[in-house]
Amino acid sequence: MARRCALTGTGSQFGNKVSHSNHKTRTRFLPNLQTVSLVSDILGSMITLRVTAATLRSIEHNGGLDAYLLSHSERQLTEDAGKLRRQLKRKLAKKTAA
Repeated sequence: MARRCALTGTGSQFGNKVSHSNHKTRTRFLPNLQTVSLVSDILGSMITLRVTAATLRSIEHNGGLDAYLLSHSERQLTEDAGKLRRQLKRKLAKKTAA
């Protein structure tokens, strides 16, 4: 399982730990990934995703998963999140047409 956010694509970063004597040691900084089940009101189902804590705060700030996905462009989302966004748009178009 990749250490990558399912919505934003945030992954691990690399850098140096620097000691008091200025000795540099290579290290990886891993994202704070959480497995969460989020409700999609438009699709009417629960969606289980592995997202970072920062993305989870952004989802709550935007008012839920549907609002978060619809407020972001496809360029800002991962491929899987883009597919989910397109599903939401199709479902919304059907509801407004009916």
